[in-house]
Amino acid sequence: MNRSQARVNAMKLAYEWDMGGIGDGQTEAGLLEIADGESESGFMKSLLDNFKDSREQIDGLISENLHSWTMDRLSKVDLAILRIAVSEMLMKTTPVPIVVSEAVKIAEEYSTDNAGSFINGVLGSIGRSGKV
Repeated sequence: MNRSQARVNAMKLAYEWDMGGIGDGQTEAGLLEIADGESESGFMKSLLDNFKDSREQIDGLISENLHSWTMDRLSKVDLAILRIAVSEMLMKTTPVPIVVSEAVKIAEEYSTDNAGSFINGVLGSIGRSGKV
């Protein structure tokens, strides 16, 4: 798996976790077909762990930048994409424009037709806020 696929897998695990699953090794092996020690699996786990550890901060940043939307209006997929992207922004290991671009690509593949521009707007706002 490459970094882009690691982000997609982290989003899927965040989605599962939000829906009441546990997003554990069994899910990684069974649902996502990720083998132990697979390339970039550490990066994927870091994104997910950082989200779980910083969920309040991440959700706060998302909520502050929704501009006339609320968290409960977001689709669960869009919310998972935003959470993983903000998690990566907070890790400060990847430039913000790359994180935004990758999140938009994920949204265009896994969400609605308008999700890419919505995700771009929210993440762009977060990136400009100076809080990541």
